[in-house]
Amino acid sequence: MSGPEVALTQVPKLRRGYRFQWEPAQNCHVLLYPEGMIKLNESAGEILKLVDGQRSIGAIVAELQARFPEAEGIAEDILALFEVANERFWIELQ
Repeated sequence: MSGPEVALTQVPKLRRGYRFQWEPAQNCHVLLYPEGMIKLNESAGEILKLVDGQRSIGAIVAELQARFPEAEGIAEDILALFEVANERFWIELQ
């Protein structure tokens, strides 16, 4: 990936113009933005549900590790999603 790595201390929030929601017609969570829609898989939906502009990436990782203790490598997967979301300008990191 070309962008900088994300840090556990950073706080993600959706970029202006992006909205996270459940889309019944798609039967999945989506990110809506003025030019279109991004369909999210179940894992990405669970991660982005916790993006509120208050929680750090570390707090999100900890919460999901506690919720899904059987999921191996979950921290790496969460960090990878945040890296992609940052590179594609879905989120801002503070």
